[in-house]
Amino acid sequence: MLPPPFATLPAAIGPWLDLAGLAVFAASGALAAARRGQTIVTSAFFALVTGVGGGTVRDLMIGAPVFWVHDSRAALVCLSVAFLVWSTPARWWREQALDWLDAVGLAAYAVFGAGKALAYGVPVVPAALMGVVTACVGGIIRDVLAGEPSIIMRPEIYVTAAALAASLFVALVTLGLAVVPAAAIAAGAGFALRAAAIRWKLALPAYQSD
Repeated sequence: MLPPPFATLPAAIGPWLDLAGLAVFAASGALAAARRGQTIVTSAFFALVTGVGGGTVRDLMIGAPVFWVHDSRAALVCLSVAFLVWSTPARWWREQALDWLDAVGLAAYAVFGAGKALAYGVPVVPAALMGVVTACVGGIIRDVLAGEPSIIMRPEIYVTAAALAASLFVALVTLGLAVVPAAAIAAGAGFALRAAAIRWKLALPAYQSD
């Protein structure tokens, strides 16, 4: 049986963080397609795979039912966001809109992914890693489809921000902090780190061969 805080994770943070992550990741995918002048069908596809990609991999790895296959609201959110982005003028979106939307989704989904893994009985370290998978895989798929260098192959801080959010959430809940404030603190920390990386071009040191 799961410890009481872990057992209540889906009810406490699931609906809000899941929808937040889905919506902003879907928007970043739709924006990637829109910037290349693609059709509404392509935009919808980008939005869907970006929104559900990380969660799909997570669910398969932890032995959970794949969430969007069993809940039509997930796909509906992604497709609705795609239509919204595709039908609005390009001037409505700032140049860095994709980066900022991705930062919000990264933080929210890292926390949600770690929480869901804990709720399914995954130990704390793998649970934190499941948060990273949840947060990062959708963006990786988006970049590959768009023909962009994957974000994880660039030196700027990205996966580190997801790892901070996921591991901080797991640590706070394990130490006994209530789920909702733990989620808020962890997601805020992850977003702040990613936002700082965007704003000031922060990056981790690269490997030196010499």
